[in-house]
Amino acid sequence: MTRRRPRWNMLIFSCHSCGGEIICDKTTAATHCPFCGNPVVMMGHFAGDLRPDLIIPFKLDKEAAVAAFKNHLKGKALLPKAFSKDSHIEEIKGVYVPFWLFSSEANAQFNYRATKVRTWMDRDYIYTDTSYFSVVRKGTLQFENIPVDSSSKIDNDITESLEPFDLNQAVDFQTAYLSGYLADKYDVSEMQSVPRANQRVCKTTENEFAATVTGYTTYRIENKNIQLNNAKAKYALFPIWLMSTTWNGQNYLFAMNGQTGKFVGNLPMDGGAFFKWMFGIGGAVAAAALLVMWLVWLM
Repeated sequence: MTRRRPRWNMLIFSCHSCGGEIICDKTTAATHCPFCGNPVVMMGHFAGDLRPDLIIPFKLDKEAAVAAFKNHLKGKALLPKAFSKDSHIEEIKGVYVPFWLFSSEANAQFNYRATKVRTWMDRDYIYTDTSYFSVVRKGTLQFENIPVDSSSKIDNDITESLEPFDLNQAVDFQTAYLSGYLADKYDVSEMQSVPRANQRVCKTTENEFAATVTGYTTYRIENKNIQLNNAKAKYALFPIWLMSTTWNGQNYLFAMNGQTGKFVGNLPMDGGAFFKWMFGIGGAVAAAALLVMWLVWLM
């Protein structure tokens, strides 16, 4: 049974095992009952158009996420020692994060202004000859399953940093995969996600075409035209471990790809260690400069 509280933008679900009432965000699609610990799946969030096409099951467990967090702290010279010693994970949860997977075709044409520079010298002068070229590149690129995070709760920079996900291991969605994990349904629609997908397609297209402009000293884009066609999208859930800790009054969020183990997260910096490092670099540069001056003086 489900009751709504529009004022809070929350929902109340009744646990089928113990009857306890669970208050959660309206986008929460799977969670645990706080009273009996049993997994709770809000089936209505996976019906009709809300049913995902694909899901990538979790391949790595909570222990692997904790080990990755500890490994993430190793070898960080500018990390405060107290953080490594005192910090502990205050919350860790496996979450199925919703994604839109976009596929499209990019028809593009780029016009570049390129140069070839030739330099030579004789006893008296240095000569430079610059030749200018107009370079044209055009063609079509196919893009398949470009992921765009469709949850407003997680920063897109975090989810994109966790890529790639191996879609060869994706399977048809079934609610059984949600057992033991949290899950969100999308709150960023397909149409709202299109601009970000297009931005990624256009950036990749520009990079791919630029990689073909070789044999020149310099080049720059004079104009470009990218047309996207045959766009389509699928709805998928990807596995992500989210961890958080608090230190010196600040919250730090870490994330791990639940399929590949790729780990990301910002760390605090020890100001004293940073300045020692800077002075060390500065001292080395100054010593090298003095050595060069001494050698010049000797010559």
